[in-house]
Amino acid sequence: MTAADDENDGQATERVVIRDRRKIDAKSEAGKASAGKTSAGPGAHRAADPEEATPEVVEATPALGAELEALRSELDERTHDLQRVTAEYANYRKRVDRDRGAAAELTTGAVLTALLPVLDDIDRAREHGDLVGPFASVAESLTAVTGKLGLAAFGEKGDAFDPNRHEAVAHQTSADVTEPTCVEVMRRGYTLGERLLRPALVAVADPE
Repeated sequence: MTAADDENDGQATERVVIRDRRKIDAKSEAGKASAGKTSAGPGAHRAADPEEATPEVVEATPALGAELEALRSELDERTHDLQRVTAEYANYRKRVDRDRGAAAELTTGAVLTALLPVLDDIDRAREHGDLVGPFASVAESLTAVTGKLGLAAFGEKGDAFDPNRHEAVAHQTSADVTEPTCVEVMRRGYTLGERLLRPALVAVADPE
């Protein structure tokens, strides 16, 4: 390669160099920056502005209130159900206790009714003066036990006649009474609590 060729190559290289001496327009750069912000999407602008998030909170509040109201209503309903079940169970327990007490009283009454003839024999022995010795101790023990179970005897000479508690087997008139009165007791009556186990057999004197 000759020196002339080298010189021509150097000149060609110098001609390729490009120098951009244009002035930068501040307004155009600001416009580009503004366009870049716009192209970033509406989401970025809303996230940067706190006032734009307010409508979303306002729209969610009614739904949350409705859900809270539904939960409160369901809680009230469940509370009422629990109260009703509790009251029903309490009434059931009272009814069971009452029925159990009635059954126990009936059983006790049946046993005591079976013992009434024995008590009648004890009364006759007492009237005739035969209630002495060991037999007297047994009689007293039996009377005490039946008394603890609630058995009570009634029917004494001079009691006012009560058709609900006395069974009249004889009637007579007397000037000594002002109302129907028991003048003789053939067999005493018994009660168990408020329940009449057996009426008393009596002779009644009516006023003249």
